[in-house]
Amino acid sequence: MKKINTGVIGTGFIGPSHIEALRRLGYVNIIATADINKKVAKEKAEQLNVDKFYGDYKELLAEKSIEVVHVCTPNHLHYPIVKEVLLAGKHVVCEKPLAINPEQGRDLLKLVKKTGLVAAVHFNLRFYPLVQQAKAMIEAGEIGDILAINGSYQQDWLLYRTDYNWRLESEFSGKSRAVVDIGSHWLDMVEYISGIKIEKVYADFCTFFKTRKKPVKSIETYTGKILKSSDYKDIKINTEDYATVLLRFNNGAHGSMTVNQAAAGRKNRLAFELYGTKMSIAWNSENPNEMWIGKRDSKNELLIKDPSIMNSSVRQYSSYPGGHAEGFPDTSKQLFNNVYKQISAGKEPGFDFPTFEDGYRELILCDVIFDSALKEKWKEVK
Repeated sequence: MKKINTGVIGTGFIGPSHIEALRRLGYVNIIATADINKKVAKEKAEQLNVDKFYGDYKELLAEKSIEVVHVCTPNHLHYPIVKEVLLAGKHVVCEKPLAINPEQGRDLLKLVKKTGLVAAVHFNLRFYPLVQQAKAMIEAGEIGDILAINGSYQQDWLLYRTDYNWRLESEFSGKSRAVVDIGSHWLDMVEYISGIKIEKVYADFCTFFKTRKKPVKSIETYTGKILKSSDYKDIKINTEDYATVLLRFNNGAHGSMTVNQAAAGRKNRLAFELYGTKMSIAWNSENPNEMWIGKRDSKNELLIKDPSIMNSSVRQYSSYPGGHAEGFPDTSKQLFNNVYKQISAGKEPGFDFPTFEDGYRELILCDVIFDSALKEKWKEVK
């Protein structure tokens, strides 16, 4: 397989994660990185051993050798940058959300279809081996008809009033925060593995901290640095810390999702329980190498990730044998592997990854959920 040249825009928490995962593929060259702060771009390039760096992403797009661009910036920049990437004739992998509203997402989807370029959204959590196993079991009819799906995505990195990040400011993240930031992962995963679609929602939002202490000095996501009181200023918060959403699916199933970014002790826990007429399955991302299987008339089971006993169709998503744990960094590697194989294959179909259609779908879902919370009523997903 010929090597593919790539550039990465954004060098915060997720940009370097993309670079690490891409290098593990073995056939991707990281040509350059870009950051709005050229000094930061230089420092990150040196840390990550990337030869070229830019303080203006347009200079990266001008690099003729670059074939693929990863957009790892704050949310409000996704739409304009992705649009320029596509117009420059380069394939693109965009962090979620695809944009900050459905109108922008629809515009990007139209542009992708017009250009014929490969375009993916980084809903990487689909690619845990046992999430793929759950999907295969559902498709094989092992679960039976789906009756209900419940779950949550909970974190504690915003538990204190002094916890701060650009995601708290709606001009950068959009009008919804917790639902878009982590709820979109849960919604995407559940629809992906179950094969059924959410058609109606009823949402309840809460902002636990109406004001927060914003550090005067810049800090990175999840770093949890301790600053002095003089290093903060008060900022009003108008996005949700918490949401619970009742769900109705197009097959008649019911469900619920809770997201919470102030859940003490939950570091990064996406969890779902899916109940069928034959059996149930449950999984969570803080213990990703185990999946519970519930039965009515026989003993319950605990499936430990082991490609030798998993469905043959999903063994490709487990790079290591049983007893060798796989986690968050592996999910991006598996997603990118499918994206880059599609790029190499050209028009040939068959590689599974979240597309701009999936990204647009999540923008619609999150927008309807926000509207439901605002109006305190059931809303249809049209």
